[in-house]
Amino acid sequence: MWFPWNTDDIASLAASNLQQTLILWTALVLTGLAVAFAFRCGLFNIGGTGQYLAGSTAAILVSTNLPGVVDLPRVLLIVVSIIAAMLAGAFIAGIAGFLKGVRGTHEVISTIMLNWIVIWTVTYFFQVGGPFQTEESDALPSSEDIPEEAKLPIFWGDPLIQGLHIGVFVALVSLVVYAFLLNRTTLGYEVRAVGFNPDAARYGGISVARNYFAAMAIAGTFAGLAGALDTLGWQFRLDVSGITTATIGFTGIAVALLGRNTAVGVGLAALLFAALDTGTASRNLDPEVFETGLGTALSIIIQGLVVLFVGAQYVIVLLLKRRGRRPRATAAEA
Repeated sequence: MWFPWNTDDIASLAASNLQQTLILWTALVLTGLAVAFAFRCGLFNIGGTGQYLAGSTAAILVSTNLPGVVDLPRVLLIVVSIIAAMLAGAFIAGIAGFLKGVRGTHEVISTIMLNWIVIWTVTYFFQVGGPFQTEESDALPSSEDIPEEAKLPIFWGDPLIQGLHIGVFVALVSLVVYAFLLNRTTLGYEVRAVGFNPDAARYGGISVARNYFAAMAIAGTFAGLAGALDTLGWQFRLDVSGITTATIGFTGIAVALLGRNTAVGVGLAALLFAALDTGTASRNLDPEVFETGLGTALSIIIQGLVVLFVGAQYVIVLLLKRRGRRPRATAAEA
């Protein structure tokens, strides 16, 4: 594959930065879709981080510990690990959808609680003395490294310096699947109908509870897939520090908001946030121009401002509507 710069080694800074941006873009697209799909059903999925970690954990445990799977051919091992991750994410998110549909439990509360349940359960798995902690990680407790056969192939860049894996194509396909599912299927129609007006959808014969569960389960599938691609593509393990500081699910909320819950919008918003994170990384900032320690803070500030202004448009529209409703003064009153 030809590019207008050197792709053979780290000497090409532009190629390396683009690779890192697209690696992050892959995960942000999927966590953004996890939030966007739930939004289209009138649900606010705050649990992307927990669903992402559930997917990562499932991919690791299946590829390293599940009898009969670790000896599969490479393609089958990768596919089975990814499917397990997707099912894990769907299961965690499906709990929130089920509670919403059956008991009316607010999904914000349940997904936040599920986030912490997953975080501390996974921490228990891989902490010192945990049932799945590798003996080689006493300094920083972690899982075992996934086997070489389970790693996603690198198609651009040097695998030794974290090249771009084929998961980026999975993210592109996911955008198409998201758009098709919402706009060209009966399920998508029902999900959007429930999102517009649950009472009207129920009156029309649509099962609101079933669609709440389905929407959240599908959202969790996207987030679990993100965890699998990151784990099999470049992380290769989970450590306790990374588990407790994972925030990619919350960034996915910003991606969905900025992308207006559309496939094209989510893809472009994810690219913006991925470029911000890569561009403000300490390795890319000249300390003589900008203090490297402020890079992460700058990225978060910019992301927060983007979300603030996106949300402010609704306030502005509301104020304009109220202003338009005011009776204008007549000439005599003037």
